[in-house]
Amino acid sequence: MGSTLSRRFVMLGLAATLASCQSRPQSVVQGGLAPFYDDKPDYATAYAPVRDGGFDLPRIDYQNVDPIYLRQSVWYSTPYEPGTIVVDPNNKFLYFIEPGGRAIRYGIGVGRAGFAWNGEAVIRFKREWPKWFPPDEMIAREPYLEKYRDGQEGGPGNPIGARGLYLWQDNKDTLYRIHGTNQPQSIGTNASSGCIRMWQQDIIDLYDRVPLGAKVVVLS
Repeated sequence: MGSTLSRRFVMLGLAATLASCQSRPQSVVQGGLAPFYDDKPDYATAYAPVRDGGFDLPRIDYQNVDPIYLRQSVWYSTPYEPGTIVVDPNNKFLYFIEPGGRAIRYGIGVGRAGFAWNGEAVIRFKREWPKWFPPDEMIAREPYLEKYRDGQEGGPGNPIGARGLYLWQDNKDTLYRIHGTNQPQSIGTNASSGCIRMWQQDIIDLYDRVPLGAKVVVLS
């Protein structure tokens, strides 16, 4: 009888262990990041060095930036449909709207005084390591850019960075872009000529999510 009771207690213990394993909640991937066991995003992986398009992108020093600008999944109440991009220049955030009242939030750099833009547009083109064509007005302000009038080839030194999303309005190019940057310290600041800058690793992540034709809303 003692042997039977012992076997019974062993079986009960095993069943309890299996039940606890099965009922343990699975980690939720946040913003495309592989989480640790406690559901905190693995930023060491998300912002690690990247080999992309034949170019080497350095790591983002994520431990020495304001953590609010790190990519993360957040609750975000909005009337816009999933797949829409909402840009909040005042707070330096870009939201990619997802179902269920959530969004992936990225830190951004935005236009400095005199170069701000707001309104609605659509993504007409997507480009990997695109050429950069400085507008005539920019060349007039900064004559040294004349050498790039016919375009600067894509690469780590190109200010468009690893990806470009081209914003059109009423079937016309606005000349504004959502793009990477080779100046990672500019995220969270007003530094651009109106375009929306993102860390290289973040623009690659967003680029892979957003479809052509997606709506982009830039708040005032």
